Amino acid sequence: MKKLSLTLLLTLLIAACGTKDTTSVNLTGEIKGLGNDTIYLYATDNFYDKMDTIPVADDKFEVTLKPDTLVTAWLQFSDGTEYPLYMDKGNNIRIKGSAANLALLDITGNKANEELSAFLKSLGSAGQPSEQVLQEKAEAFINSHPTSPASIYLLEKYFILKPNPDYRHIKSLTERMSGELKDRPAVSNMLERITEEDRTALGKAAPFFSITGQDGKVLNRTIFKDQYLLIHFWASWDEASRRANQSLRRIYLQEKKNKDFALLGVSLDLDKTSWQEAIRQDSLEWKQACNFEGWETDMVQKFGIQALPANILLSPSGKIEAKNLDEAALSQKLEKIKQNKEAEKAQKKRQNNRSN
Repeated sequence: MKKLSLTLLLTLLIAACGTKDTTSVNLTGEIKGLGNDTIYLYATDNFYDKMDTIPVADDKFEVTLKPDTLVTAWLQFSDGTEYPLYMDKGNNIRIKGSAANLALLDITGNKANEELSAFLKSLGSAGQPSEQVLQEKAEAFINSHPTSPASIYLLEKYFILKPNPDYRHIKSLTERMSGELKDRPAVSNMLERITEEDRTALGKAAPFFSITGQDGKVLNRTIFKDQYLLIHFWASWDEASRRANQSLRRIYLQEKKNKDFALLGVSLDLDKTSWQEAIRQDSLEWKQACNFEGWETDMVQKFGIQALPANILLSPSGKIEAKNLDEAALSQKLEKIKQNKEAEKAQKKRQNNRSN
């Protein structure tokens, strides 16, 4: 009996050693030119609520992860590039690529990864497709892959994160997705964001805001009464925001004597010293405000800000006139406002002359 038990035990141990691990994800990869570096992996939904660091040695890496279920995550590289990653229990995921083009990786071991890799490769073979062609290809993918998490990524990349997105069209695309996909937190959050964006669409009345200025005084819309107000959302830690600060400084110097135009900087900083130092370094002379609440800042929530830098132009009547204007577009807008103002003055003068 003892001999039989020992044999049975050995048999079970051997079987266990040969059994595939269905509870973990084995992630391996080789990215030529990455050298010795660190890749960060963080989740975009509630199914994986931590950040992992993946050490890279001589271009290669390997790590074991334990997600609860199918997870949508991001790989973040040291140059700031982010790349979507899908993983489920039992996956053996393999990543190949080059540090010279981190925006195009070949990922196998999960259906969604493979679908997205194939789609991005097809774009690369198409040369330099126009924005319209990119959207048409992305829409075709979404329609033909209603259950793929990659469809969520493409919807956001090619339709949502664009100037003045068409929210009706976006909503129609989400309606074509499967119920299982719609139930994922990423889609729920996306639909919530669409609702928020719709509340602050062009022509809508701007929400009331109140925020503490650099001098400790409360700032709100009434302080900028009868003026066009450009609200610039930025942060000291965001390089693109700092470049936008320089563009706005040039606008500010041009429009310094324009009483019909005002600027308000709203920072998402958490650290007061870093914020004040950035204001000094960038020579920001216009009004600045910060509640040190980051993305939880009330104004950020009310205006539906999703990325930095961002700006919103309010009309004197408090309506949303424009969004995310670059330096050239803002200059043109302000010039048009001046021309309209002069035309109104000329018309009033003619009317007064007639009445007299």
